[in-house]
Amino acid sequence: MNQSTSRLIQGIWRIGDWGLDARAVAGLVEACLDSGIDTFDLADIYTGYQCESLFGEALRTAPHLKQRIKLISKCGIALVNAARPQHRVKHYNTSAEHIVRSAEHSLAAIGVERLDLLLIHRPDPLMDADEIAGAFERLQRDGKVARFGVSNFLPHQFDLIQSRMKEPLAANQVEISLKHTDTLFDGTLDHAQQHHVVPQAWSPLGGGALTRLDAGSVLGATVMRIAAELNVTAEQLAIAWLLRHPAGIRPVVGSGKIERIRQLVAAEKIVLDRQHWFELLEASLGRAVP
Repeated sequence: MNQSTSRLIQGIWRIGDWGLDARAVAGLVEACLDSGIDTFDLADIYTGYQCESLFGEALRTAPHLKQRIKLISKCGIALVNAARPQHRVKHYNTSAEHIVRSAEHSLAAIGVERLDLLLIHRPDPLMDADEIAGAFERLQRDGKVARFGVSNFLPHQFDLIQSRMKEPLAANQVEISLKHTDTLFDGTLDHAQQHHVVPQAWSPLGGGALTRLDAGSVLGATVMRIAAELNVTAEQLAIAWLLRHPAGIRPVVGSGKIERIRQLVAAEKIVLDRQHWFELLEASLGRAVP
């Protein structure tokens, strides 16, 4: 993904929980666009393998939106689910056949001709880098996917796939939040900066934990104090903390409520200085930095 991509990405993984019909989802998409979010994150497995088709139903009620949005989807995880009766056990499948078939299914379900970005959802112990690269090249040659990336990959796993690619991988979607800071220290964000790869942050609000902070905890007290100083919400502060990182993190938010989405987008305007950033890091770690 390039720098024209919205800084916040709208996640669609909870579309089945929003309680919205197809037209209402289309309205949410349009409101996201009007608020500055043009990128939407899906995966084949979300909502019991129904996420992409539900999103596609929404786009069919407002087909003009297809020209305005950027689409991310993922493949490679195989769940035991009624929608996939052939799966006996949860496993990963990064074979060329599965990658191509999954991408083609995503296009049909969403009702578009091309994905902007396709990610391998998780590292597969049986992944064959040459086979993955071959599938990527085929999908790009056929005009079905513009760019490729990975999700939940460590730097050495990323480099394995990149070593077989003719062009740079575009993204690595990993867990990053004030509740999960491992990527700050395991080389993932350093690697992203080194190779100009966009890190996308899933669960940027700690799976909802950062919306339910306890003022009696160190992190809760720190977030609430700084949020009050800056006259912002705790959620906005948590997003601004991610946006402050020089790797150019793109938080993937997943609310079905447009007012909440607008509040999160407003976090782009928050000026978080270095000392505030480190106060939040120390509160998250529960100790001072070395």
